[in-house]
Amino acid sequence: MSDGQAYLRPAGLLWGSDAAEAVATGDAGYIAAGPVAFNRIELLFRQETTVSRSWHSFSDLRASRDGEIAERLEKIMAPRSLPFGLKSGLTHVMGIVNVTPDSFSDGGETPDAASAIERGQAQAAAGAAILDIGGESTRPGSEPTPAEEELVRVVPVLQALAGEGFAVSCDTRRPQVMTAAARAGAGLVNDITALGHDPASIATVRDLDLPAVLMHTLGEPRTMQHNPQYDDVALDVFDYLEARIEACEAQGLGAERLIADPGIGFGKTFTHNLELLGRLTLFHGLGVPLLMGASRKAFIGAISGEKMAGRRVPGSLAAAVYLAMQGVDIVRVHDVAETVAALKVFRAAAHSREVTS
Repeated sequence: MSDGQAYLRPAGLLWGSDAAEAVATGDAGYIAAGPVAFNRIELLFRQETTVSRSWHSFSDLRASRDGEIAERLEKIMAPRSLPFGLKSGLTHVMGIVNVTPDSFSDGGETPDAASAIERGQAQAAAGAAILDIGGESTRPGSEPTPAEEELVRVVPVLQALAGEGFAVSCDTRRPQVMTAAARAGAGLVNDITALGHDPASIATVRDLDLPAVLMHTLGEPRTMQHNPQYDDVALDVFDYLEARIEACEAQGLGAERLIADPGIGFGKTFTHNLELLGRLTLFHGLGVPLLMGASRKAFIGAISGEKMAGRRVPGSLAAAVYLAMQGVDIVRVHDVAETVAALKVFRAAAHSREVTS
C-alpha cells in the first residue's frame, strides 16, 4: 500500500479453549502472545480525509505479501514487556492515589502524605499491582499546579510506599518531578502529555532508565473539553501515539519501555470516548502494552445517570471488565478491591478450559 496509512483492528475475539484451538489450526492469532485471540480483522486505509474499510479473516491477512500489513500484524501479535516484571497476558490493576485537593472524583480525600500513604497501603493490600501517585489534578478545567507544590505532595508518599516494597509510579508531566520521583523510588512515569509537555521529558526518562506511559491528551487540561474535534478519533489518537513512540525511539527511549494510553476523557466528547472504546483493539497495532483509565469518568455517569463520580463504581467495574476483554494490560482505577474481584471472575469464566456445546 502507498500514499496513505493502513491500520488493522483485531476482531472476533476468543478466549480459553476456543482461542487455543483456533490458533492451533491457523484460523486465529494471539494478541501480544495471548491469551486473547482474534480470527477476524478490520482493515482500514486512510488517504487524506477518506477512510476505507474492509473485513478479512485472520488466515487471509496472515498470508498477505503487503509489507505494511505484515508489519502491522506482527506488532499486534508480538510479545510485550510490562513494568515491574508483571506477567504478560493478565490485566493488572493500577490504583489511583491522588495527593490533591481538586481531582475530579477523590479530590481532598487524601490531601496530605499520611492519608495518601494509608490509601496506597490499602490499595496494595486489596490487590493493586501498581500504585500511581499524582500531585497535580488534570481534571477538565483544572489550573496547573506549581512544580514546587507537586514535589512537596508526591515525594514523601513515593518514598514511603516504595520503601515498603510496593511498585509505584508517578503521574506527572514535569521532568524535575520525574527525576525526584525516581530518586524517591518510582519505577514508572505516567505522563498525560506523552512526554510532550517539556522538551526535556524524553531524555529525562531515558537517562533515568525508567519505563513510561504515553497518554493522548488534546490540548491542556484547562481547555481540553472546549469543543474537541477529530477527523476520525480512533485513527487520530493512534497516529498521535505512534508519532510519540517514534519520537521516544529517536532519542534512545526504546519502545520496549513504553506503554500507550488512548486517554479516555482527555479532550474527548461522550461520543469520542465510546468510539475509542468500541475500536480499542486498533491500539494493539502500536506494538506496546496498553493502559486505560475509565474509572468513575463522566461518560460512565452519562450512560448510567449517576452524577456523583464516587457512585459510579458499578459502571466502572463494567468498563474494567470490558477493557480486559479487549486485551488491555493495565487498568487505572479508584476502586481497587472491587475491580480485582470483578477481573478474577471474568478471568475464571473467560479462560476456562471447559468446552461447552
